[in-house]
Amino acid sequence: MNPEVSVIIPTYNRAETLPRAIRSVLAQEGVPFELIVVDDGSSDNTREMIQKDFPSVTYLYQDNKGPAAARNLGVKNAKGRWIAFLDSDDEWLPGKLEIQLGFFRQHPEYRIAQTEEIWIRNGERVNPMKKHQKSGGRIFEKCLPLCVISPSAVMMERDLFEETGGFDESYPACEDYELWLRISVRHPVGLIHQPMIKKYGGHESQRSREFEAMDRFRIHALAKILGSGTLDNLQHQAALKTLKMKSEIFLVGAQKRSKFEEAEKIRRLVKEFLG
Repeated sequence: MNPEVSVIIPTYNRAETLPRAIRSVLAQEGVPFELIVVDDGSSDNTREMIQKDFPSVTYLYQDNKGPAAARNLGVKNAKGRWIAFLDSDDEWLPGKLEIQLGFFRQHPEYRIAQTEEIWIRNGERVNPMKKHQKSGGRIFEKCLPLCVISPSAVMMERDLFEETGGFDESYPACEDYELWLRISVRHPVGLIHQPMIKKYGGHESQRSREFEAMDRFRIHALAKILGSGTLDNLQHQAALKTLKMKSEIFLVGAQKRSKFEEAEKIRRLVKEFLG
């Protein structure tokens, strides 16, 4: 049977948490799906573990290029009409795929939707802060401050992903934030209020720990969307306001850390928009 959904898990040196993610996908029922794991240059035993324990999984390997390139490679090899992503340190709850497909059947005006999520930090359940609260509909302005769409919670039409251009592989981090800006500026985002994923944080391999001052990537994304010519006047003003706020905060922090070269790069980048 041809898969209706292609599930893509990018992974890098997470042989310890990856089996949990894989099992949570293989436990999904009621939906024909395929599971593609893209190994982004792992040096641990990821390949051997998958081949031994999960022979039904499609395993792809690439030299280390980051999660954006890994997800893009997965989509290129996908067969399903719908694409769902899962980070290798997260897990789905039973019924996630079936519930999301049901949402799209009931709401054909949506081409992308996410579910609510449960946050686990250092083994304990925590409540997300208000700024992380999820919303549905036309949410471009709500996507500007920080990433409010979780890759692990998303399902979207493959055609929408390809029409939008996929993940920008020049971003080592915040590649999801950048893509959601490009999508939400034109398309409504559905929200299923039921939590269908467990999102784990606080561990050593969490990607946000690899980079300091993550807002520098968001500043680049804001400059990119502002220069794209796709924003209406209200969207442009909202993005400009966020760019101004984020760049001012970043420049103060960069000066304090003596990151003068980084500060100058950001200053030159935003000058076109802020004068």
